[in-house]
Amino acid sequence: MNPNRSLPALALTAGCFLAVLPAATVTMPVDEVRAGMRGTGLTVFDGAKRSEFTAEIIGVLENSFGPRRNLVLARLDGGPLAGSGVIQGMSGSPVYVDGRLVGAVSYSLGSFPKETIAGITPIDEMLRDDTPGPPRAARAAPELILPLAADSLTRLLSTRLARPEPFAARPGDVDAVGLPAGAGASYGVRLRPIATPLTLSGFTPAAFDRIAAMFGPAGLAPVVGGTVAGGTAAQSDAPLQAGDAVGVSLMQGDLSMAGTGTVTLVEGDRVYAFGHPFYNLGASRFPMTRAWVHTVLPSQLISSRIATVGETLGTIDQDRSSGIAGRLGPGPRLVPVRITLDAPERERSDVFEFEVVDDAVFTPLLAFNAMLNTLFSHDRQTGAATYAVRGEVALEGHPPARFEETFAGNAATVLASAYVAGPLTALVDNGIEPVTVERVDVSVTARDGTRTAELERVWLDDPRPRPGRTAPLRLAIRARDGEVEVRTVMVDLPSAARGRVRLLVADGATLAREERQQAGLAARPTSLRHLIDALNTARRNDRFYVQIRRADAGAVVNGRRLPSLPRSVLDVLGADRAGAGLARMSSAALREWEVPVDRVVSGARVLDLDLGS
Repeated sequence: MNPNRSLPALALTAGCFLAVLPAATVTMPVDEVRAGMRGTGLTVFDGAKRSEFTAEIIGVLENSFGPRRNLVLARLDGGPLAGSGVIQGMSGSPVYVDGRLVGAVSYSLGSFPKETIAGITPIDEMLRDDTPGPPRAARAAPELILPLAADSLTRLLSTRLARPEPFAARPGDVDAVGLPAGAGASYGVRLRPIATPLTLSGFTPAAFDRIAAMFGPAGLAPVVGGTVAGGTAAQSDAPLQAGDAVGVSLMQGDLSMAGTGTVTLVEGDRVYAFGHPFYNLGASRFPMTRAWVHTVLPSQLISSRIATVGETLGTIDQDRSSGIAGRLGPGPRLVPVRITLDAPERERSDVFEFEVVDDAVFTPLLAFNAMLNTLFSHDRQTGAATYAVRGEVALEGHPPARFEETFAGNAATVLASAYVAGPLTALVDNGIEPVTVERVDVSVTARDGTRTAELERVWLDDPRPRPGRTAPLRLAIRARDGEVEVRTVMVDLPSAARGRVRLLVADGATLAREERQQAGLAARPTSLRHLIDALNTARRNDRFYVQIRRADAGAVVNGRRLPSLPRSVLDVLGADRAGAGLARMSSAALREWEVPVDRVVSGARVLDLDLGS
């Protein structure tokens, strides 16, 4: 090819390009790419119409983000590119030189660039990465010390989120071919994957801002989506082709979320797109959808396509550093989620039904964002609120996991949302055995105001407590508004309990922390059924717990508490050096009662009793 071809001749060639492209795409290896070559790219700027743009090859960055990972630099022009620069959503746009596919537009140069310079991922690297490979490496199970409570469940999601490594983490490794000395490192420092527009529909502005902060570091840029009034839905009978807009759906239904980009190559039923990772998960199971581009939103910082996703065309099964790949046909299995929000004081009830992808990272993350959006839709209209959350996770072949908790105060919205994601994170990332989540049901009762209360004092209405008696225990509970309520618990003193015992009254979080400290690392779930039981019996912060304790030898064995063990049994357990899940306990809870309070409670008190000899 003559690199000095005149622009009029190039334009004539580009105008005929779509008509002459052969059915079987011929590729160009990266070692044949030379500076000065001119080519043609395809992408969608409006609707579903594929448009052409020109690409002038500047050079090649070798080993740009790892061994045998190269990037072709090109100067783009045509359509809106002169004014918009590289556009979010055009990731994957194929570039051809002499009718041969070089690769996918996938990287942009810095911020506020004076020229539209892009990085092109070589097609041979995209094809090379399209292999099943090993399954995604299993991560260590989250550190769950029993008993569970709101504090341990609300922080689970944040500890499990993947953090993809950005491009050119070591720009000094970049070698330039066909570039001036020193230019390669400069380009490598400033080149980044083109952010993927994350189209959102049904989300409030407050939830939108949270999602932007959460997904931004991973290269996903939330944009408003949905069908524009009077617009055209992304439905078509035309086969998917290179240059078409394509979506990667994460959530479908009353709430929707999907990344959009461009198809690079279609070979039979195999589809290649993006030229950079979506979330860099490796093996994946995302719905592949059509996409319809409403318009290009120009920006001096970075322009973006505003798009709507449509019907499911197949499954994205590879999400790797050089792009995504999938197969046309049926979509993957999704997890149905139903969230019901009741606000009795406002005579309001809302139900949101949607489906999310079945993935250890995204299933809890999407449930969190959906819950956050639901609660933002309430508290932005009423101010401070208190949320009573109840949920159930149905599992294939196992009993359901149920959870229930109440949250109040300034952080109630975020804490309640993180709490819903907690059981899901614990289950899908349990480190014990694979699970299949069949559905998730959550109901929330929202009440205006911050409903909290503190334990002010406790006393036993029996001057001479004795074993075998029932004694009234009084709890003075002061609400946030200053009102004091006295609750009574009839405490059955065990007939076998003699001598000194301790009567403990504490909120769920305080009691759980004390019990976890006593048991140490030994109190962990040892089976999926054990984990489900732990979730179903988690300590709650809307009640006080009353325990009668006495100094007594016991142990935590295989994650379960065994109080009042004979010394001979303890000696045998201690002699088994293979029994890593063993911790001795110095006290045992003989009896326990719960005192439900329709508020978030706090406080703890201890009474030392002498029950005689």
